[in-house]
Amino acid sequence: MRVVLWTAALALAVGIQGGNVQAAQKSGLPSQLSEETKTCLQCHKDINRGMYQQWGSSKHFGANVGCYECHQADAGDKDAMQHNGFTVSIIVSPKDCAKCHEKEVKEFEGSHHSKAGQIMGSLDNLLAEVVEGNRGMKTESFPDGISAAAVNGCWQCHGSKVKIMKDGRLDPATWPNSGIGRINPDGSTGSCAACHQRHDFSAAQARNPENCGKCHMGPDHPQLEVYNESKHGIAFRANKDKMNLDSPKWIAGEDYSAAPTCATCHMSATKDLDITHNVGLRIKWNNRPPISKLSHTTDKRWKLESANYTADQRRKDMQKVCISCHNKNFTDNFFVQYEALIDLYHEKFAKPGMELYNKATELLKVLKGKEYAKFAQLIDYTWFEIWHHEGRRARHGAAMMAPDYTHWHGTYEVAKHWYGKYIPELEELIETAKHSGNKEAEKLGGELATMLEDVKKNENHKWSIGQENEADKKLRLERKKEYDAGYAN
Repeated sequence: MRVVLWTAALALAVGIQGGNVQAAQKSGLPSQLSEETKTCLQCHKDINRGMYQQWGSSKHFGANVGCYECHQADAGDKDAMQHNGFTVSIIVSPKDCAKCHEKEVKEFEGSHHSKAGQIMGSLDNLLAEVVEGNRGMKTESFPDGISAAAVNGCWQCHGSKVKIMKDGRLDPATWPNSGIGRINPDGSTGSCAACHQRHDFSAAQARNPENCGKCHMGPDHPQLEVYNESKHGIAFRANKDKMNLDSPKWIAGEDYSAAPTCATCHMSATKDLDITHNVGLRIKWNNRPPISKLSHTTDKRWKLESANYTADQRRKDMQKVCISCHNKNFTDNFFVQYEALIDLYHEKFAKPGMELYNKATELLKVLKGKEYAKFAQLIDYTWFEIWHHEGRRARHGAAMMAPDYTHWHGTYEVAKHWYGKYIPELEELIETAKHSGNKEAEKLGGELATMLEDVKKNENHKWSIGQENEADKKLRLERKKEYDAGYAN
């Protein structure tokens, strides 16, 4: 039945389209579907019915933008192919989308999302390529093999470098791929379809929090789970029918006020802010590294123009979003709480933990010599998960008001593995160095022992060696008595 309906709609689009012709001509949009697209549809409406239906319900259909307008290519394009008399490309890249969506693509190109494909040189990709993977997946572009763990995991979120085989087809190790930082054959980076699912490219779908969950979830960056636990996520699920997700402008505080989604806070318009496709421009802290960094400093590293927009300016913009629904006192106090959590994580665990790990690694390299390899010993995993999984969860949980992720999945896990695994592993390494008979190792082991002792005696950690501040201890015991009294028979 729907096919019949869309076929009728197509006939209407190909024909007069009522009073929309004049409006289309005034706007600069095509007044009707192109002859090339009509030819495409003769086959694709039957052999790709799902795509045809998705396109038929899209704003592209209403604007007479069809198959050919998006997939047309020049003969000299690296991924161009001849298809039934037309020169086309399978991949519709941001460069292609920019023909109509120039502002959005420019903003995206200035964002961290567009650089996500550069994970190929990161520590995370080392895990997928070497520790988890092997070179068992062999293709024309990777005759020596590539890790299927990287292809099916890392690259599907971060993006692959799409490679073209001798016959013009796309190499199966790199396609299909809708990773947000995909490196396209035309030199552009990114995939608009990572967020705007083809072929309907719905703004309403992109505004849903689940849209971000393909990548922003899991043990190391559980933003979707954090959002779902938060009051924001609870409010969204309870009031989704009030969110007006199909509104063309979708301004927080005007078109909806029941709840925010990821898009609300990071991209969408408010009465004071325009919509942006640079999702980092309202974020003060980059919580990805072991020690959080001000967001404009990481933009500078990637040579992004937005490096000139400081982290404090970004915080002010995020506060403008918050005030669309909350008052100033609530908003200001929330950020005080969040900053305090970041300070706690940095000062108690991240900074001393990184210094200890660097010294321990220096020692391990001397002890193991040529046999040393990163992630070949337990302490590598222990420290990695403290900052990469648990420390991130704590910071993201606090950033998005999810107390369970901040505490039980976050700072509790950090502390448990700090005292229960990390410190004992460092102590064992010190003992190994002491009895190694290697003078350089003994020297480094002594330095590590001194560093560790200083950390243990620090105000943050001395409770663990029986030296808790007496005043603090007294106050804590008094509170315990009051608590116990409340449950007395």
